[in-house]
Amino acid sequence: MAKHKRLKLPLVYQPLGIVLSWVGGALAGLAFRKVWTALRHEEDAPEALDPDRGWGEILLAAAVQGAIFAVVRSAVDRTGAKAIARSTGAWPVTDKGGRD
Repeated sequence: MAKHKRLKLPLVYQPLGIVLSWVGGALAGLAFRKVWTALRHEEDAPEALDPDRGWGEILLAAAVQGAIFAVVRSAVDRTGAKAIARSTGAWPVTDKGGRD
């Protein structure tokens, strides 16, 4: 019975994982805006195709944004998985592969 439950858990976790990813992305976006404002004292980060910004500024913004998104995504994914494991007694993902 436990094996049958374990096989179905990843399918049940998928919709929750999608919602958590969306929430995590929104939180990461807010965090990035706050960090960028603190770093550069401007509201908007440069976009890659902005002709008035230099390479260094664009790459700095991309690196900061990527780091924040990775940390928030990992924290949200781990929190959701731990919550499912506590409530069901089974880890929600069966494989131990990498992200994506």
